[in-house]
Amino acid sequence: MRWSPARPPLRVWVWLAATLALVVVAALLWRGSDAAATESTTAAPADVPSGAPAGAVSPAWSVESAPLPADVVEAARVVVGTPTGVRALDPLTGEEAWHYTRDNARLCGLTVTDGVAVAVFRTEQRCDEAVGLDAGTGVRSWTRNLDLRGDAVLTSTAQIVLAASPTGVLTFDPVGNNVRWRAGAPGGCEWLSAAAGSAGVAVLQRCAGGDAVQLRLYDGFAGSEHWTVDVPAAEDADVALLGADGLLGVRVDGEVRLFAQEDGRQRATVPVAGDDAAQTSAAGLVLVRAGGTVSAFDPAGGLPRWTAPAEGLPTPTAAGVPEVVLPTAGGFVVRNALSGEEVARWVADDVPPGGTVGVVGPVVVLRLDDEVRAYR
Repeated sequence: MRWSPARPPLRVWVWLAATLALVVVAALLWRGSDAAATESTTAAPADVPSGAPAGAVSPAWSVESAPLPADVVEAARVVVGTPTGVRALDPLTGEEAWHYTRDNARLCGLTVTDGVAVAVFRTEQRCDEAVGLDAGTGVRSWTRNLDLRGDAVLTSTAQIVLAASPTGVLTFDPVGNNVRWRAGAPGGCEWLSAAAGSAGVAVLQRCAGGDAVQLRLYDGFAGSEHWTVDVPAAEDADVALLGADGLLGVRVDGEVRLFAQEDGRQRATVPVAGDDAAQTSAAGLVLVRAGGTVSAFDPAGGLPRWTAPAEGLPTPTAAGVPEVVLPTAGGFVVRNALSGEEVARWVADDVPPGGTVGVVGPVVVLRLDDEVRAYR
């Protein structure tokens, strides 16, 4: 007799076919998924380089990049954006420490605060996906869905990430990722710009038919409105909101006007040629750059403390930090934060104007509009 193997029951064939179909479908879904389109690397926490910049420094490395966070130095890394993601560089060498990229999305905006790099991506028409990455290691802290316009601008201050567009603002926690509050522009009004700072969230708006713009200040955490004041400005005036730290700065054509955070009263003015003005905070003072001069103001009363020549500003520093570093055409000048007295000078050739300066050990990091340069 010849033995022949028994055929498997029909249910076995059905089970095999279903399993094969599931494998094929899973493979196709994976190929089109966010996970498959995401590439990321991580690194050990960075050590802050020892030492300080020498008396003369020269360019060590540079990288062109966009978008850039307002402050590129965080957790002893230099954080920069690419069209599809985020990179963190070693400040000493400029070599990549970690990256996070998405092949199926474009980067809408990038900001850094509280040790976290927050990136928002556009997958279709809107900026709808956000991710928080540890700035030192690149380890993903959180992800969440948002619903932001494609022209939303991302900025931040301590414990607050702000997304602003002409129709409204949204704030969320950079560490815990929860949305705190939203606010929209009133009917007939357009929000020209917004800024988050120690005073809260400031919004500059223009309404139809008015001969002024309005400056509004919201509580940064609760979203309640503190006050609204008129800022006289012609309908065709060039206006911009500069900052919301200590004093709220608004540029109107040829001058910068500084307003108190307590009640919105105007405290000081600074003349400026054209639109060449910027604002930051350092060591508890408000620093305003108008052209080639930086003026430091006491936020308590708006009185000037000192002025000095400079082509840019330092990155924001907390109260109590004793010194600030200002970029000049001939290098970088270290000044006493309270008196403005020169403490040290690091000579360098061809420092471009308009940048902000951060220092990591012996490295001076200069952030420009679309480039980062390191000097040592």
